[in-house]
Amino acid sequence: MLNRRIIFGISLLVIFMLLLAACGGSTAEPAADAPAEEAPTEETPMEEPAESEAAEPAAAESEAMEEESSEEAASDFAGTIVLGAAVSETGNYAREGKDTRQGYNTWLDWVNNEYGGIKVGDERYNVEIVYYDDEGDPDTAANLVERLITEDEVNYLLGPYSSGLTMSTSAIAEKYGTIMVEGNGASESIFERGFQNIFAVLTPAGNYTQSALKELSDQGAKSVVIAYEDTAFPTSVGEGARKWAEEYGMEVLAVETYPTDIADVSAIMTKFRDLNPDVFVGGGHFNDALLFMNASQELGFAPGAMVITVGPSNPEFVSEMGDAANYILGPTQWEATMSWEDEYFGTPADYAQRYEEMWGEPPTYQAAESTATALALQLAIEAAGSTDMDAVRQALFDLDAITFYGPINFDETGKNVAKPMGTIQIQDGVINVVAPAEAAVTDLQYPMPAWEDR
Repeated sequence: MLNRRIIFGISLLVIFMLLLAACGGSTAEPAADAPAEEAPTEETPMEEPAESEAAEPAAAESEAMEEESSEEAASDFAGTIVLGAAVSETGNYAREGKDTRQGYNTWLDWVNNEYGGIKVGDERYNVEIVYYDDEGDPDTAANLVERLITEDEVNYLLGPYSSGLTMSTSAIAEKYGTIMVEGNGASESIFERGFQNIFAVLTPAGNYTQSALKELSDQGAKSVVIAYEDTAFPTSVGEGARKWAEEYGMEVLAVETYPTDIADVSAIMTKFRDLNPDVFVGGGHFNDALLFMNASQELGFAPGAMVITVGPSNPEFVSEMGDAANYILGPTQWEATMSWEDEYFGTPADYAQRYEEMWGEPPTYQAAESTATALALQLAIEAAGSTDMDAVRQALFDLDAITFYGPINFDETGKNVAKPMGTIQIQDGVINVVAPAEAAVTDLQYPMPAWEDR
């Protein structure tokens, strides 16, 4: 009896141990698998069984190789140089702001992915750009630049679009002793404050109409009327136009100014029509160019020549105005047909091809000068062999370079004194350089026919 109980007890013990082992196995395995299930849901799809892993698409392999290549490229950089820019995405200058950002980003893509980063001594540095939307407002732009300096702690600044915004932001840069290189603020007043941290690659606004008025005078134009927006850049253009007209022996019949955000310039254009001038000069921005054109057509005002800033050199002007754009003249900082060349972007035509492939549209001169802005800063850093602010500042003052955009050489105020200004004329829908003579690809057509005769 005792034996039976012992055998029975042993049997129960064995059964109990088997049951316990079975239960233990079923609870331990999911606990071990849990981490493997969570990881893919955070980053990638659930893993396929081993058999299908060998058949994964080639794209996945390519992506992995690209990531590995990017990691290897990043490891080649000694560090990162961070640039900051407040540029209009909204507001009055949204159109020109887009060109400015795309110009900066064309350089950024090239310097990081083709050139291999900025050379500082024996090392190379990756570059990042921190952007904010200044909304076309000077106070907003100034506040954002202060944020870039004090909170984002950028190394250097790239300028905004427009002279008004450059005036306000460069004052903040000067306050903190931070270099700002810019290509879209041309007013002379920017450079008359004794600042040591503002550098502009573009030709100053006072020279915008020089080559056009010289050529028109040579072709017999005798009288001029001038209208411009009462802000920094257009004022410099207007005052410069008056100076050059008088220098070339042309009578200035009238000068009119108008406020920012004007919606109708008919009153000004009516007065000008009645004066019957040979030449009209309009100083403003893109939208102003459209206002001048629309009012002129509606009023039948067709002087022998119309010289208008910003608009005519932009291909979008031709698209919006159609055949009416023909014969219109405009100052230009740069065109793809010019003959400058450098070892970085090649010729203007090379740059234009690169830009169009990247953005799906041809570059405006605002885009080209923005790329040249960043390039000038890069050349100064490399010449300094250091990222030290004082060393780079001195290298900018010493810079004397020929680029795809033209020559760059800053005077003691930060103005580029080496680069001439060009003039374009729209002929059969094509933007052609017509002055000065050394840059012209065709002759200036003067006088332009009346609107009804086109």
